[in-house]
Amino acid sequence: MRGLAATIERLRIDRQLEEALAAGGDPLHLAAVFGVSEDTAIRYATNARILLQTPPRPPH
Repeated sequence: MRGLAATIERLRIDRQLEEALAAGGDPLHLAAVFGVSEDTAIRYATNARILLQTPPRPPH
C-alpha cells in the first residue's frame, strides 16, 4: 500500500464507522464485531447516531 493516501489505520476507522452506521449506532454490536473496548464502541456509536440524525447536505 505504499504511495497510497489510505493507511491501514484510516481503513480500520472507516470500516468501524461504516459498521456503526449500518448497525444504527449500537455500541454492543460494535464491541462484539470488532472486540473494541466499551469506551471505543460508545464513541463510534455516538458519532454514528449523530450522522444518522443529520440531514444530508445537497451536492455543490
